[in-house]
Amino acid sequence: MPQKKPSILFLITLIVIGLFIIGCNKSSVDEKKIQQITYNLGTEPETLDPATATGRIEATVQMALFEGLTRLDENNKPVPGIAKDWKVNKEGTNYIFCLRDAKWTNGDLVTAYDFEYAWKRLLNPDTGANYAYQLWFLKNGEEYTKGKVSADEVGVKALDEKTLEVELKVATPHFLSLTAFPSLYPVNKNIVESNPNWHTKPETFVGNGPFKLVQWEHNQQIVLAKNPTYWANEDVKLDKLIMTMIGEQNTELTMFETNQIDIAEDPPLSEIRRLLDEGTASLHPEISTYFYSFNTDNPVLGDKNVRRALSMAIDRQSLIDNIAQASQKPALAFVPYGIPGKGKDFREEGGNYFEENVEKARELLALAGYPNGEDFPVLELLCVARGNHQRIAEAIQEMWLKNLNIRVKITNQEWKVYLQSLIEGNYQIAIAVWGTDYIDALSFMDVFISDGSNNVANWSNKEYDRLIEIAQTNDDPKARIEAMHDAEKILIDEMPIMPIYFFTNVNMYKPWVKGVIVPVIGGFQEFRWAYISK
Repeated sequence: MPQKKPSILFLITLIVIGLFIIGCNKSSVDEKKIQQITYNLGTEPETLDPATATGRIEATVQMALFEGLTRLDENNKPVPGIAKDWKVNKEGTNYIFCLRDAKWTNGDLVTAYDFEYAWKRLLNPDTGANYAYQLWFLKNGEEYTKGKVSADEVGVKALDEKTLEVELKVATPHFLSLTAFPSLYPVNKNIVESNPNWHTKPETFVGNGPFKLVQWEHNQQIVLAKNPTYWANEDVKLDKLIMTMIGEQNTELTMFETNQIDIAEDPPLSEIRRLLDEGTASLHPEISTYFYSFNTDNPVLGDKNVRRALSMAIDRQSLIDNIAQASQKPALAFVPYGIPGKGKDFREEGGNYFEENVEKARELLALAGYPNGEDFPVLELLCVARGNHQRIAEAIQEMWLKNLNIRVKITNQEWKVYLQSLIEGNYQIAIAVWGTDYIDALSFMDVFISDGSNNVANWSNKEYDRLIEIAQTNDDPKARIEAMHDAEKILIDEMPIMPIYFFTNVNMYKPWVKGVIVPVIGGFQEFRWAYISK
């Protein structure tokens, strides 16, 4: 699904930075009498506009402020949201959603027209949405983004205020789950069109979710309150949700241990084993892959032998055992465990597609014209200014020097600068994370289509594109899974990326925090059903 405007949503869904200002919640356990949770978001959201947001940080806030046709429950299954029920034709290509009585925070009714408007706004090429391709499953969705058809020809239409009709190109088993994804949230047309900056401050922000935005101190904290206009307001137990922006890991841990925050999700690597052993931290599976992206436009990294040499010359298990100290698994392919294949897990079916082999890596490097690393230029590894990524980068830097006689310089950048570097292709090697948007291998495999909006490696392969098109358009489950297995083999053979490990989140929750859901999709924090219980 080509769309040339790189997005970094994936990268960074797990990468957080930020500043902390003193003034956050200092409640002790004994004072926890009101329904209030303080959660460390970690950094400033880039935007809260559903059409243009791309990362996990943004999605966590948006999930509290908005609601789509469905929401995902604790089992990662779509349950009724603004849509109270729906009907699907036997071919699985036509959906009729019946909307419940619901209101925006300004008192307006939430209607099917809001969904039609929001979805077409996401697809509109003038919006420049990096996630437009999430609606290319719609009839004429891709064609509209590419300017080939008008908005009226797209397969989403409000039949009346309470009825939304959706037409898909082919049966899409994960479509209902996708309707819970933040990019597909409705927006209030009048608000959006009357004020382009509606989403930037509490006074103008309008949402339809379980919470409303009441305070936003940039780079400090976001404060949300229970939304009295939410259709299920009586079921929402939290009165207030405070999201701090503590970027320094040791500070975050200290504040968690002194009861100044209730939820933290990025402890220092050196403390993970202790925190897990004593039960302070817990492991949460997530369908995500930690990897490095190679900019294939770079003359040196344009040679696949160089990319393969770099990938084969590191010891992933050593990184996990000595640095990550959690239950990650070495990644010798791209798609992680937890996604169904033809009959069992997709990753188990595919297995490993390359091996760690220092001698073979040296042979490949010599074949590329750099025997024993001679005349190989110093490369730059772009990293986010945050401890865990830095330590992993330093270990890989040492492995490349020891095993290939290649020197790499690590450059740390603040979040927004780093993001811009990736968008502009101003990097050589960069840390990256991709988390699934729905439980299907396509959520990983369509990242690297030629000119894809998330393909910051700038890699292109026509056969890969052909196989992904099969996966996108073929309604035979077996055929589409086989196509994605074949595509992944090409991806790993060409190695525009260097998979490192499959992710597991290490989160910390105070014992009085209950009902927070951490979906394997995206690793967000879902507060819709959260509460405090002493």
